[in-house]
Amino acid sequence: MDIDVQTLIFEFVGGLGIFLLGLKFMGDGLQKSAGDRLRDILDRFTSNPLMGVLAGIIVTILIQSSSGTTVLTVGLVNAGFMTLRQSIGVIMGANIGTTVTAFIIGVDLGAYSLPIMAVGAFMLFFFKANKISFLGQTIFGFGSLFYGLELMSGGMKPLRDVQAFQDLTVSMSDNPILGVVIGTLFTFIVQSSSATIGILQGLYDQGAIELSAALPVLFGDNIGTTVTAILASIGASIAAKRAAFTHVIFNLIGTAIFLIGLKYYTMFVELLKVEFNLNPEMTIAFAHGSFNIANTLIQFPFIAALAILVTKLIPGEDVIVEYKPKHLDPIFIQQSPSVALDQAKEEVIRMGEYAFKGLEEAKNYLNTHHQKHADMAIQIEGALNNLDREITNYLVSLSGTSFSESDSTKHSALLDSVRDIERIGDHFENIIELVQYKISNKVVITEQAQEDLNEMIDLTLITVKQAIESLGEMDREAALEVVQKENRIDDMERAFRKKHIIRLNEGACSGTAGIVFVDILSNLERIGDHAVNIAEEVLGEKG
Repeated sequence: MDIDVQTLIFEFVGGLGIFLLGLKFMGDGLQKSAGDRLRDILDRFTSNPLMGVLAGIIVTILIQSSSGTTVLTVGLVNAGFMTLRQSIGVIMGANIGTTVTAFIIGVDLGAYSLPIMAVGAFMLFFFKANKISFLGQTIFGFGSLFYGLELMSGGMKPLRDVQAFQDLTVSMSDNPILGVVIGTLFTFIVQSSSATIGILQGLYDQGAIELSAALPVLFGDNIGTTVTAILASIGASIAAKRAAFTHVIFNLIGTAIFLIGLKYYTMFVELLKVEFNLNPEMTIAFAHGSFNIANTLIQFPFIAALAILVTKLIPGEDVIVEYKPKHLDPIFIQQSPSVALDQAKEEVIRMGEYAFKGLEEAKNYLNTHHQKHADMAIQIEGALNNLDREITNYLVSLSGTSFSESDSTKHSALLDSVRDIERIGDHFENIIELVQYKISNKVVITEQAQEDLNEMIDLTLITVKQAIESLGEMDREAALEVVQKENRIDDMERAFRKKHIIRLNEGACSGTAGIVFVDILSNLERIGDHAVNIAEEVLGEKG
């Protein structure tokens, strides 16, 4: 291999690797500094599309990845935290937020990259405080970003004189669609539009590519970055798939509009370059920023139409687990505590119905091994955790108000029931994990053991359902039946354990299979305990 070509490849690939590492380090450092606030920003500040755009910009600037923001958004839509229309605003904002990296690159700090990395490394290694460590990680990533760019830029310098590359850039100038395809493919491979924009800035700086050829590649970079969200939506809900596909449509429409007016857009960027005396890197940064801002402004009024279009393209009824409470209106806390208590009870019953559904999904997963059942159960468990927090906070707020004696008893019963329902979620999640262990380790459970498990799950399901119904109607008869059924669950667990020991002694099942079997029995027995706790609240026997 010619030494120049080898140096070119090594410097480019090595520089790209350091750049991507720096980008990840910087994003991770910022994300750790922000903590859980990122999800909160997206959850709380997406009440209307404009707020969604702003939330998308802020979160993308913080994590330095539009793909990361979109994946987070797809997850929130999948979980029922966010509607499709809310997610479209966030996705638009993510496209604008990702342009900040290009502006950072536009500031020529390559000569200072090594000392910046050194400062970050010292902060990482010599300070124990988390805040300083996270800041050090961010600074180290920032320096690595520029060091990687310097290496890439040096590696790309000889490309100006390579005839094949000159021919390619001429072809891209003559055929912009080729540039879009190249940009899309390269971003898909590298999985970072910031990296491909950085490379584009380096090529333009070295004079290896004309602006008219660079702009279509830039458009393609925006399309390529949507692939990550598409991958994240595989196996997710239909609403999540629609959110991910919206990102693709948004960038395709923007690219089509700007390709039609490419001649005028190139003139506009050239005008910006002259007016603001921009260096080549900053010229590409301004082109990237203006493209995404203009694309958002053009399509923002049509968010509802985009939602309708993507719903037509991806049809079907969607089953969404809604994390947020539906009945907890804070206005009743002061105005009518009794009504507020009824609202809380409605939400507790809804939470109980989710617990039943989650256990049902765990049973389906045990019998079919279909991942969709495990995913749904885990989603429901997440919803139970969130509803537990929301309902408990609501009931705690209510505790400061004046209650009648019966309302006070009801308030206490609801607080305890919420905790029991949440624990049912923990136990069916344990069952999901045990089944996953069984699948991944190829553990074989005997036919008799499987029948025993199904018999016990069926009885536990009926018991949970009846416990929730007894709480809803304050039905003492139903609650007494729950107590009887729970006694049967306890008897069943003891009987099935004995049968398991016999099978084990006969060599009919392995020790590992036995552990999985017994642990599932144990979790079902504990679910029965929590169901009877709820029934005892109705009977007034807890205390």
